[in-house]
Amino acid sequence: MAASWKKYLPLVMFLLCLGLADTASAQSATGYESGHTALEVWDAEGQANAPQWVRIWLVIMLTSFAAGLLFVWKRVEARWVVGGLIATILVIRFGIPATGVVKLSGLVALVHLICWSPALYLLLKNRPFMKERSLYGFWTGLITAVILFSFIFDIRDAAIYLDHMMGIGMLSA
Repeated sequence: MAASWKKYLPLVMFLLCLGLADTASAQSATGYESGHTALEVWDAEGQANAPQWVRIWLVIMLTSFAAGLLFVWKRVEARWVVGGLIATILVIRFGIPATGVVKLSGLVALVHLICWSPALYLLLKNRPFMKERSLYGFWTGLITAVILFSFIFDIRDAAIYLDHMMGIGMLSA
């Protein structure tokens, strides 16, 4: 009985991601510049003007997540990684725009944290990258490193975003 709630976790995570987008539905892009920092609009202009290392990182990140498609049929960790990617894309592409919330980089970081954390938990709990010498073992090590590196920036940006949206002002310059 205790494990029965786990089958609903992906749906709960997706709904939570959508719910977060509603926290500031009255927001407007006025006053926000395009860019890659927490309180800048993450749009085509922001992505195009991001530093080269950020653009390269985006390609590495997307490629690493997409490589999980090779393993989704037989591996639970891969299903959670790919599911987290799909949930992220759906929320960022459709959920946030549907609510009228400005897609600030900090909000995107928050969506990453919410949608990717279950996969990271499973990867760290099961540690297939330490148990298998195979393409799957290599990929799980790579995607774990990719998520952890991404979270270094996502945690900071999400905290700045939440601080700004809640009007706390502890992290404002």
